[in-house]
Amino acid sequence: MIFFKNLFKSFSTKVNTNNLLCGIGDSEIHENTILISNYPFEPSFAHPEKLIKAIEIDAICVDFGALKIKIKDDIVFVSVEKKDALKTFAEKNNIPLIPHSWNWDWILEPYLDTEFTEENNKRVTARLLENGFSKIEINTIRKEVGKQMYKYNFDTMLWDWCSLSLFDVLSAMRAKYSKEEFREFYKRAIEIEKRKKTVS
Repeated sequence: MIFFKNLFKSFSTKVNTNNLLCGIGDSEIHENTILISNYPFEPSFAHPEKLIKAIEIDAICVDFGALKIKIKDDIVFVSVEKKDALKTFAEKNNIPLIPHSWNWDWILEPYLDTEFTEENNKRVTARLLENGFSKIEINTIRKEVGKQMYKYNFDTMLWDWCSLSLFDVLSAMRAKYSKEEFREFYKRAIEIEKRKKTVS
């Protein structure tokens, strides 16, 4: 009986862990459209499939991690293997190429497979403060996502030691929250990603 309980527990953990790694979906980049399919994040306007026209796109980011298409109040991810094609698409369609937002990377540094020192903490906190976050907000966000990010990075044996980003936190929280809870979290996560230092 104990054997079957342990087996069920192991199976349940495996199922839950597998749910954390949802994949990025598929994309086809054409001359002035991008077809997104099998997109995992239901609150996104690209879920589950969307043909995105170049004129709908505000900006594109190709300089680090998962590629990002920014459209109104949303961000759509594209696999890094499409970097050259997406960069060419942006240039042909006069879409601005913008730098990577580090907000989520900085917030999620404590959950990397590396030592998070007090020096690291001071550095990333200073950068987040510059982008309009407060120390209370930073701690509140980390309290909300912390346990799930540990599961995402360590229980799955991902063991990322370099950078965890918006895509990672959405994947992790998608597996935890109900549809309604995740919809609300998704909106906040996008806002956090887009927040930046205001020029006075």
